[in-house]
Amino acid sequence: MRIEKNYIAGAWVESAAANTIDVVNPATVETIAQVPEGCAADVDAAVRAAVEAQASFGRTTPAEREALLRRILECYRDRAEDIAQVICDEVGTPLQQSRDVQAFLGIAHLEKVLEVMPDYPYERLRGGTLVVRDPIGVSGLITPWNVPINQIATKVYPAIAAGCATVLKPSEVAPLNARIFAEVLHEAGVPKGVFNLVHGVGHTVGAALTAHPDIRMVSFTGSTRAGIEIARSAAITVKRVAQELGGKSANVLLDDCDFAVAVRKGALSCFSNTGQACSSPTRMLVPRDRLEEACRHAAAAAEALVVGDPRGAATEMGPLVNQAQYERVQAMIETGIREGARLVAGGPGRPDGLDASVALGFFVRPTVFADVDPAMTIAQQEIFGPVLSIIAYRDEEEAVAIANGTAYGLAAYVQSGELARARRFARRLEAGRVHINYPDLDRLAPFGGFKQSGNGRENGRYGIDEFTELKALIGYGSR
Repeated sequence: MRIEKNYIAGAWVESAAANTIDVVNPATVETIAQVPEGCAADVDAAVRAAVEAQASFGRTTPAEREALLRRILECYRDRAEDIAQVICDEVGTPLQQSRDVQAFLGIAHLEKVLEVMPDYPYERLRGGTLVVRDPIGVSGLITPWNVPINQIATKVYPAIAAGCATVLKPSEVAPLNARIFAEVLHEAGVPKGVFNLVHGVGHTVGAALTAHPDIRMVSFTGSTRAGIEIARSAAITVKRVAQELGGKSANVLLDDCDFAVAVRKGALSCFSNTGQACSSPTRMLVPRDRLEEACRHAAAAAEALVVGDPRGAATEMGPLVNQAQYERVQAMIETGIREGARLVAGGPGRPDGLDASVALGFFVRPTVFADVDPAMTIAQQEIFGPVLSIIAYRDEEEAVAIANGTAYGLAAYVQSGELARARRFARRLEAGRVHINYPDLDRLAPFGGFKQSGNGRENGRYGIDEFTELKALIGYGSR
């Protein structure tokens, strides 16, 4: 598949750049597509289209935008299988998970936006003052490859709900799902210029979006390193920046929880999506006298996991997304060994027994380390792979200190047999989300981090808030 066009002003247009980017299937290491390596001229064209569209789209009513989003939902459902298929190929997510998780999130998030819109406070009269949430204006969206439709959905849908035109730069590693998403919006009748898509890499297309004077807001999901550069660039034009960045989430098992259940669930959550999730519980904190018990359960979960071809019916974990990610995870495993952590499952290299058709893919072994000191590299840096660090603590005070003892604060997890105890502990954790006893996911809850995990919030009404500006009409309600 050779894609030579971007989506600008409601049409597929040739990129001003001549170069292309290969899209590689991480399981077979075959090139499956090429997309444009866009440039600043492409961004300028997309922003011009968005600015023109903003003038009228920003004045639409919430009811009109809700009707548009309902048409998008209907069209998305028709294309959900196509999205699942391409995510399986470009990210390496096992096909059933691509259907049940990856593609499904494009539906789930839209349903939640539609749920909150009728009661969203677009306007509220308080005394004689009318407080209005106006659309912030043209917004640049930069999204990652690990859960690609999820991050597109949590930006595009609330932007439309708020009345903002957008320019999306999806990850060049996994761009095919974004193309189908653009086709969905086109089919749904999104007005020309309200949604624009420019393919490319961060240091050209992403940088041009971030610095563009007509972009009022940038919503970015990705690494903390890239987030810092985006914030610096955006500061010149004083635009809003909402960031969802890295994580090193702690999963604290208090001594009264069911270890057989809690450790297994925690390990499998760490390995989910091949560990390529910013909120993964990659640090498991356990009482010192329960360390060996936790190691046995975690090792059993790792060794039972079926790793292989994402299109295999029994596959539970696919490959890492590309060669660079494979090399990083291998290096981090070697670092853990070199710094003195005890390997209790997995380790360097590829898993045994891979089918010949995927033998060269970017597969890694689900890995568990014990005797991890909180200061070790594997306990401080985001690995973005299926590597679990088990850390022992003496008492709850030390557990809190270890859990909060990184530069990140995206998510945290607490397991206890006594809910009141878990609640007390959860309040002390420095994280944007704390999951108590592996609850069902609440897609209306705000998602975002403390510290170097970012400064924005997504999901539900909080996601719409990011794309609005508050305006006070004082005297509006006076007699």
